[in-house]
Amino acid sequence: MMSAPLQDRPNILMIVADQQRWDAVGAAGRFAIRTPNLDALAAGGAFFEQATTPIPVCGPARQAMLSGLAPDSYGGLWNLDFLDCPALQPSERFATAALQRAGYACSLIGKWNVSKTHSPADFGFEHHDDLKQDFAEAAARYPGLAWPNGWFGDPSPVALGDSRTHLAAHAVCRRMDHCQADGRPWLIRVDFQDPHLPCRPSEPFASLFRPEDVEPWDSCGDTLAGKPYIQRQQRVNWQLEGRNWPEWARTVALYYGMVAQIDDAVGQMLRHLGERGLTQNTVVIYTSDHGDLCGGHGMLDKHYVLYDDVIRVPLIIRYPALIPSGLRVGDFVSHLDLGATLADLCGLEAVDPGHGQSLLPLLRGQRQSGRDSAVCSANGQQFGLYAQRCLRTADWLYVWNLTDVDELYHVASDPGQLTNRIREPELQKTVAGLRRRLYETLDARRDPFVRAGWLRDQLLAGRKLDSL
Repeated sequence: MMSAPLQDRPNILMIVADQQRWDAVGAAGRFAIRTPNLDALAAGGAFFEQATTPIPVCGPARQAMLSGLAPDSYGGLWNLDFLDCPALQPSERFATAALQRAGYACSLIGKWNVSKTHSPADFGFEHHDDLKQDFAEAAARYPGLAWPNGWFGDPSPVALGDSRTHLAAHAVCRRMDHCQADGRPWLIRVDFQDPHLPCRPSEPFASLFRPEDVEPWDSCGDTLAGKPYIQRQQRVNWQLEGRNWPEWARTVALYYGMVAQIDDAVGQMLRHLGERGLTQNTVVIYTSDHGDLCGGHGMLDKHYVLYDDVIRVPLIIRYPALIPSGLRVGDFVSHLDLGATLADLCGLEAVDPGHGQSLLPLLRGQRQSGRDSAVCSANGQQFGLYAQRCLRTADWLYVWNLTDVDELYHVASDPGQLTNRIREPELQKTVAGLRRRLYETLDARRDPFVRAGWLRDQLLAGRKLDSL
């Protein structure tokens, strides 16, 4: 996109949920979840049907959104509140820094878990509201709260206006007004802490979905037969053995309620945009850092698996001045693409796309990206380290588990990824092709396990016991 005068460049409202599944939004067309504001946002812009996170862990995923770099390439393997590991270093070639150079007022609302040593200001955010004071003042109004169901979630007695989602939305609206008065174009990014477990929605959302009406995910009912040992151990660690669907349904209903509550907060922000005449010239991006098992495969959270439950994310981009309404994009896209996309939309110079590419041609509905797969990684965390890499195509999900049996799922016929077909002799040619494709991407991204050389033969020569 050609550079435009500063006053003509679009504003950016970037909304990032924490741990929202790709199929937990009405626009996905999968389940009876009610997200009218997100659905309207998608109807007014582009909905990406195959959006993925490069890594299903909160901190590294957010680092990828800022930089366009696969976190494994610089050692960002897990969250910084776990074991120490390298974190993303600031760069003038990241999109937020370029926005600031171009004259944008850049603000971050919500938690910062990108770096222990660098602040949001080091990455181009001139204003950061971590919401701690708002949350503390609200918490003081509800002393002695108890949550008997722990990680499985509970209805919250906290008034909707005092909830984390709506306090964040209020802060965003205040910041919009400040930026509009300032006269510069702006970027406001808000990072929600929900629907990360445990889900505790307020009314009316706590009772919006009845457990008996909730349909199981595609990934429910997994026996874990023929799969890595660590997945069975994950159930043991979380004390989930024998948990049945009616028990899971209560948790999923609360998860739905929390997503619907976020949707309501998003609606407040979008209405605020409209009331101030900012809709037409504002790029709105909605996504999540990664998904959530939430009972899928009989597990909670997101660790030790690379299934669609956790690697696929919602991604919606609306910009009425450019993007046609009702655009559905089937290409594989990633958080790695967001920086390059903002650079094109805002006419920024000297932005390094990293491992991503601009989505602008797709947003214009002009052509396909040529990308027909996604590569994601994970390195374990809560209960021990465990390296995984995966390649997801339209037909297959191949998971390279470096120290255990690999996984192969025909997603077209097995959308829940329940049946591991890695050992089937007639599929070994397919496996070899997927392994080589994965190797080529990991090598280009300077993945440490591929670059070290010790494990190349697992991918290039098929030296894996599961393929024999």
